[in-house]
Amino acid sequence: MTVVGCCGSFPGPESPASCYLLEADHHGRTWRVLLDLGSGALGALQRYADPLEVDAVLLSHLHADHCLDLAGYYVMRKYHPDGPQPRIPVWGPDGTADRMARAYDLPLDPGMHEEFDFRAWDGPVQIGPFAVEPVAVDHPVPAYGLRVTADGVTLGYSGDTGPCPGLDEVARDVDVLLAEASFVVGGDNPDGLHLTGADCGAVASRAGARSLLVTHVPPWHDPEVALREATGLYDGPCELARAGAVYEV
Repeated sequence: MTVVGCCGSFPGPESPASCYLLEADHHGRTWRVLLDLGSGALGALQRYADPLEVDAVLLSHLHADHCLDLAGYYVMRKYHPDGPQPRIPVWGPDGTADRMARAYDLPLDPGMHEEFDFRAWDGPVQIGPFAVEPVAVDHPVPAYGLRVTADGVTLGYSGDTGPCPGLDEVARDVDVLLAEASFVVGGDNPDGLHLTGADCGAVASRAGARSLLVTHVPPWHDPEVALREATGLYDGPCELARAGAVYEV
């Protein structure tokens, strides 16, 4: 897993918004999927992989910091000098295709359907070596945490969520839990929106996650505070996600 972007809510000075590149070898080639493609991520992605070699995009939800660079990706795939690129699947909540068409001021038909094969989350999917299980989580818009398994190991990705049973399911017995910490303990934190670092540590502990990566900290918060909150409730391996970091899951 390469952390393309890990900044919460909008791009920060050190990182784009949410985007994680997963790679695994399967049947003689490397398969690549993206977990989210948030604001600013497409530019940074080009440091780590050819975007035209991505096999699928998995969107946790449709807030701008998790999906909006799909608009630039549409331009890259439609107008590339080598010609229009083959369609690739984009999984997301119901309405993803229309949301992205409106974002680029396109008519809904054809919108971006000629570049992307939009599919709604309605159960597990298989993409080459990646088995992906979406789990509904608690956020103001339809949102999903994702369990991604390949080569016998599982990554749990919270997406954006408040504490909820779905989050516990995402985190259950994973090798790595990638969990967002947009809030800090003691703040004016509305229910059903985001996690604190303490929430990340608590769910990793009770769900039996074998390691924890704290991510999605907004620029107005100190990431080290989120890390301290998490490690106060979780005694396994724990660190902050950083743009450009590469992890062998």
